[in-house]
Amino acid sequence: MGCDCESCIAKTLLSVFNFLFFVLGTIVLGVGVWLATDKTSFIALLKMVENDQLEHFTQPAVIEQLAYLLIVIGSVMFFLSFLGYCGAIRESQCLLTTYGLFLLVILVAEVTAFGLAAAYKDRARTETKNYLQTTISTYYTSNDRNQTDAVTLMWNYMMSELHCCGVDDYRDFALSEKWNESKRDKIIPAACCIQTALFQPQDKNCPFSPTESNSYFKKGCYNALTDWIMYNRNLVIIIAIAVGLTQLLAIFLAFCLCKSIEKYRGMRL
Repeated sequence: MGCDCESCIAKTLLSVFNFLFFVLGTIVLGVGVWLATDKTSFIALLKMVENDQLEHFTQPAVIEQLAYLLIVIGSVMFFLSFLGYCGAIRESQCLLTTYGLFLLVILVAEVTAFGLAAAYKDRARTETKNYLQTTISTYYTSNDRNQTDAVTLMWNYMMSELHCCGVDDYRDFALSEKWNESKRDKIIPAACCIQTALFQPQDKNCPFSPTESNSYFKKGCYNALTDWIMYNRNLVIIIAIAVGLTQLLAIFLAFCLCKSIEKYRGMRL
């Protein structure tokens, strides 16, 4: 296609942008497939790194769930970037339109979710709390190496970093059957305690006899997470705007290139 300056810029930007995402998506998808089919080699690779904290990420259940997550993310990135790159290179109106519509649907869904959360703050707060409590009651289990899964690891890491315990407090764990079956004499997880290292309580008796001086067992993670978001709200807003503008730019370029292709073909006719 003979193209003017604007359409050439749109084609170049779409091609470069989607090629980079195509490569990244391929890598993510490949790593996900590797983890799903060959956990042992990944575990052996991590064990070569002398870091005690990495041991928590070498559990088969954690790796398997991480693999599925990477496969989903990589597949979406691969599919969308493939449509955008091939559509720009081959000047295909069909591929570019499909690409633009997919991005538009995603952007509308993001804006709608944000708008509903802002309009119905109390309902959003309740639903978020219910979801977090469901992850604890359904999935949370002991931090023993042969029982840890991705959800348990995520909760333990969040509680360690945010210095909190459960959604509202430590009593949320009483709703988890898996925790109740595996906790033995523990009252709270070790991640709820004041720690010297990751998941290593400063007071060894803390999980069995928590107090306000050796743990955070009365401080809920929902409020702690909300406080963290408010403290970093400028960064969160900047990232959200950057992601939205990038999607909007890609949609604009895709439809502009489609229009240029249609105009050029009409001139040839």
